[in-house]
Amino acid sequence: MNRKGNSLKVVLPLAAAAAVCTVAVIAMPGNDSPDSEAKAADGKPAPLAPAKATVGDPDDPATWRLPIEAYMPAPSAARTITNVRDDVMDACMSKAGFDGWKPAPDLPNIDGASFTDGRYGISDAEQAAKYGYHRDPELMKAYTDAMTEGAVDESGADEDQVRQCAQEADTNVTAAQRNPLVEQIDIEGYEASLTDPAVVDVFAKWSACMKDKGYAYATPPDVQEDPQFTDPENITPDEIATAKADISCRDQYPVAQVWFGAEVKLQQAAIAKNQDALDDIRTGNQAQAAKAAKLARTR
Repeated sequence: MNRKGNSLKVVLPLAAAAAVCTVAVIAMPGNDSPDSEAKAADGKPAPLAPAKATVGDPDDPATWRLPIEAYMPAPSAARTITNVRDDVMDACMSKAGFDGWKPAPDLPNIDGASFTDGRYGISDAEQAAKYGYHRDPELMKAYTDAMTEGAVDESGADEDQVRQCAQEADTNVTAAQRNPLVEQIDIEGYEASLTDPAVVDVFAKWSACMKDKGYAYATPPDVQEDPQFTDPENITPDEIATAKADISCRDQYPVAQVWFGAEVKLQQAAIAKNQDALDDIRTGNQAQAAKAAKLARTR
């Protein structure tokens, strides 16, 4: 499954990573929730609107939005929360005499422009012709460099001090993370969609199309998981040719559209069964975002 994350932070230096497990932000790329700080006329929180799927450009999966995204921390809020936590950590470490400590850098976004960008496989013919099933090599290098930088701590601080400052950050505002129920609905819906009759049918048509072009893959996920295409530093001519064929077959059969539709249906059913709990989760996300925004304005 395409598990995506945008605006992630590198985890704490390796020595402290085990001690502080909440520092990494889990914020999915995508549109911010439209009701993130909605207020009714009397100043009280407005009733939460039902979560909906939305489609921007029908031909661009990156513009599609799944219903479950409404219950995830909004990307802009997650960035604000991360920045506030960084400020608290930085001030705490400096006060303790570790001026050399610095927050881990932002990781470059390697997972696309939104939660659904790449979720259903490749869709951009130009990118496929350049990189096959890989991301832009320059972007991947920047990601690796940021990971390396984040893993090095030259302040000399011990794990106990880092843990203490992380606890102070938690007291101010907790890290933005997806709720386990939201994660469960996301994963289970994705897995169930693979056996949806409409998805099975369009996969079969796509597979036959690929076979006609000389490629034996039963489903789109199979081709992306092909071991010969997973070397991060090696984009082969065979991979490029396969990706071009994949795009051509997707032009003939609406793989992503059918797959997205199946996920929407499954998520809506799961959301309806858990509506009260999910509304509480969304309200909590909004309160956390409002608190972080207030703290950010005072720093």
